[in-house]
Amino acid sequence: MSSALDLDAMIERFRARAAAVRARQIPPVEGEQRRAFIQQSQLDFQDFAMIGDATATLEDGVVVLRIDLNPK
Repeated sequence: MSSALDLDAMIERFRARAAAVRARQIPPVEGEQRRAFIQQSQLDFQDFAMIGDATATLEDGVVVLRIDLNPK
């Protein structure tokens, strides 16, 4: 498994997912469903963007993601 794992490609897929969430349009829903959709989109973007900004290494068969949360 580890020989077929391309960590850079994995990180790039998360960057693409973050971009897709940001470009996602809000479906025609109202009220609480709209708020829930927006909240979930914000969480999805945050999660995908954090992993997309990570540095990934493979250490003893374990994928280690290093995410710098310090302000730039």
